[in-house]
Order: sequence, then structure tokens, then C-alpha cells
Amino acid sequence: MNNTFDKVTFKLLLATTMREKEDGYVVSEIFNRYPSIQELLEVTEEELLTIKGIGKVKAKQIVAALKLARMQPTPVEERFTIRSPEDAYTFLKDMQYLTQEHFVVLGLNTKNEVLFRETVFIGSLNASIVHPRETFKHLIRRSCASAIVAHNHPSGNPQPSREDIEVTKRLNEVGKVVGIEILDHVIVGQEQYISLKEKGYL
Repeated sequence: MNNTFDKVTFKLLLATTMREKEDGYVVSEIFNRYPSIQELLEVTEEELLTIKGIGKVKAKQIVAALKLARMQPTPVEERFTIRSPEDAYTFLKDMQYLTQEHFVVLGLNTKNEVLFRETVFIGSLNASIVHPRETFKHLIRRSCASAIVAHNHPSGNPQPSREDIEVTKRLNEVGKVVGIEILDHVIVGQEQYISLKEKGYL
């Protein structure tokens, strides 16, 4: 008998707890927001309440079920290591197919392994809209050592705009204050990318 909890087991656990289908909206949305087992185990009632279809009762049931799951051994998850801008682009290459601009944060540990990927903003980039609070919230919560931010240009041309550069500088300054270094800002285009680190903006 396998006593190790994996993602399939967690899906079944959540579906059973909420009396939902494993491929239903609520279960799928939970896994979209918390894709790794570690993130899922750390989720709070307050965070769950932001998901449509989860009320106070369901949130309490989910957290209680996850507390029981913590007592079981969980598998060691293989993590993607980013050693260069090209590695970051490889990890984020799927962004080239998005029809809107998505601003993404990758949280890294001390070994430059990706702990999580979070989309923090969708829409045209603007220094006043991409708020450092949203960018650093998950990084601080997961005690990340550093981060890489990225966004896509639906036009396919990854050349940075003035706004891209302003956002980069602003986040870099905040990172120095909170102690989480922004290693790079990667702009994803059609089968190409630009690293603002390599361009000298970081």
C-alpha cells in the first residue's frame, strides 16, 4: 500500500471533502492557484474564501482535511533550476501564445530552483498598476531567496518599452528593501526573448 500523498491523491481528497468532481471548477481552481503540494498544504481559510464557490464551511473542511494530509509523507517534487535568462525563457516559453500581457513572478530558493509561478497582473504593463505589494506578497510568504519577473508581448516583439524599464527599476528597488533580489525581468516574444538583466537595467 502506498501511503505517500501525491497530486492525484490530493485532488481526490479535496473532491471528496467538498463533494465535488475531481475535474470540477472549484478543485481545478484550487490547483491552478496552488500548483505545488507544499503551497496547497500551506493554504489558509482566508485564501480559500477568495475562490468562487467556497464559503466558510467548505474552507474549514478543506483546511481540516489538509491538516490530516500533512501527517502523511509527501513525495519530493523535482524543481526546475534557473541558471541563466535562457533557462527562465525555457520555463516561461508558453507565455508566447497568450493574447494578453501577463505579468508573472517566479519565486526561487537559495539553489535558484523554482518554488512557484504566479500571474500577478493581466493587461498592459504600467508602473503604477503592477504594484510591488502583489509582486512580493507570495515571495515573502514562501520565504523566497530571490525572484524572476516576466511578461509577454502578444505582438511577438520582445523589445522593452519605457514602462517595462520603469517597472523593472521599481521592483528592483523594493526587492533591495525587503531582501529578495530580483534576478531578472524576462520579456517573452514569439520564439525569442529579452533579458533586462543582460540589457543592463538590473
